[in-house]
Amino acid sequence: MNRVGDIAVIGMIFGMAGTTLGGVFGAFVNIKSKRIIDSILKVTAILMLIIVFTDLIPESLRFSNLRGTICGALSGIFVMFFCNEIVSEKIPALNKHSKSLLKAGIVIGIGLAIHNFPEGLAIGSGFEASKKLGISLAIAICLHDFPEGIAMAVPLKQGGYDKLKVILYTAISGVSTGIGALAGALIGDVSKQAIGLSLGFAAGAMIYIASILIFHNTYR
Repeated sequence: MNRVGDIAVIGMIFGMAGTTLGGVFGAFVNIKSKRIIDSILKVTAILMLIIVFTDLIPESLRFSNLRGTICGALSGIFVMFFCNEIVSEKIPALNKHSKSLLKAGIVIGIGLAIHNFPEGLAIGSGFEASKKLGISLAIAICLHDFPEGIAMAVPLKQGGYDKLKVILYTAISGVSTGIGALAGALIGDVSKQAIGLSLGFAAGAMIYIASILIFHNTYR
């Protein structure tokens, strides 16, 4: 396998590992209390915001300018808003609590898939700079994808999906990391402005998801 293929495989493995392990945890740990579910999702939302403001936005500003970062973030919020509306229409008739949980799990999954692409781009670009940097980024991304996998798995399970589906969908949400890694490796010295916009987009998507989890009574 050539270097580009190796980088794509590494990105795919590390990207899927974090979300899948989180999915396994969320699928097999039996949590029945609505208050506990709500607390888990709100804590995860806070972790998402920490990642946004300590990682995604600073990195976006490093590659782009303030205008590019803001445009990317607003685009991410806009896209997630419409994803949320589409998901609401497609979910089958369920009781109010199950439907809201299922909707949350699907929206989080879409957001994670979007968010994971620029992470993969960072892995691919990191490997182009040095092997050590690429591996370090891959490990860091894998670790922080674990709680995100839990945040997706818990509402899917409580919304009515069986364990196998929950694990499968959380694993799929990590595939975009490998695609991003492939893109980063292929492009090599990709436009810094494009990377900045991608990171800003991911930040906006995560801000939208976190705001739903924290400020809306979706899970009650």
